[in-house]
Amino acid sequence: MADAENKKNLFLLVGLTLSLALTLFFLEYRSYENGPGDLGKLSFDEDDEIAIITNRTPPPPPPPPPPAPPEVIQIVENDLEIEEVEFESTETDESEEIEIVEDDEEDDEIFNFAVVENKPVFPGCEKRATEDEKFMCFNQEIMKHIGKNFEFPELARQMGIQGKVYINFVIEKNGKVSSVTIARGVDKLIDDEAIRVIKKLPTFIPAKQRGKPVRMQYTVPINARLQ
Repeated sequence: MADAENKKNLFLLVGLTLSLALTLFFLEYRSYENGPGDLGKLSFDEDDEIAIITNRTPPPPPPPPPPAPPEVIQIVENDLEIEEVEFESTETDESEEIEIVEDDEEDDEIFNFAVVENKPVFPGCEKRATEDEKFMCFNQEIMKHIGKNFEFPELARQMGIQGKVYINFVIEKNGKVSSVTIARGVDKLIDDEAIRVIKKLPTFIPAKQRGKPVRMQYTVPINARLQ
């Protein structure tokens, strides 16, 4: 009877131990159902800013500019002598006579034969009655002079050179011929002969403007033709 009571107590203790063990087992199994490593998830948002903290110190400020050099003031001795200029008074006394000086620019002006009031006169043509007749005589006598004095260059004749030469010249206020130039030439041989002939023209009665002798320019054609 005593053995049965001891075994009963032993079985009861073993049953309690097994019940407690099974209870602990199931409790532990429910706690780690998702595994021992499942301790939660890390939440990370891509939009989160990452602050990078550096230990860089700011650069030192630039050194101050060097001081400007002191301004040097040069003292110049005032030894320059200024010459005084005396101005004479331009006021005139009422009793003082004022001399009017005519402008001499017109003295050097060269007029064209078409604008002068009185054209030059060839010696011997002054007896003609009108200005037109005197000028016609002027041209005729010049052509006669050229025809009488022009000598056709022999070398130009041999080379067959011919043509019309235009000669410019000026009849001065004293009636003499000057400034003989070629306006349009043919050949140096003929041009030189034409200049020589014009320079041999006689002294004219000069052209006049407002009753005073003036310089006048004129152009003469010389037709040098071989026959």
